[in-house]
Amino acid sequence: MSDARKTADRLLCQVFKSPRRDEMYLYVDKREGLERVPEALLERFGKPLPALMLMLTPDKPLARTKAADVMAAIRDQGFYLQMPPARDEYLLDLYRAPTEARY
Repeated sequence: MSDARKTADRLLCQVFKSPRRDEMYLYVDKREGLERVPEALLERFGKPLPALMLMLTPDKPLARTKAADVMAAIRDQGFYLQMPPARDEYLLDLYRAPTEARY
């Protein structure tokens, strides 16, 4: 990896969606594609479905993480895996609990 890429302040990022798990996404450098993603991860992730492409900068706002963290992970390991948000167990308990009708 060239020094220019290590210190780049922009990264063209390809985002893939997992067909196996809702809200699981894999971010990679568009130029490298999936070549640096471990085979074991791809097996669990499923066949990556292209979701979007975006230009990342360290200060770009993202919904669930910091763009600088995504860029660092892609630079260091070749990918960033965004896991689905944790489900609040108490909300599931409320859903499962029987409701009482009040009139």
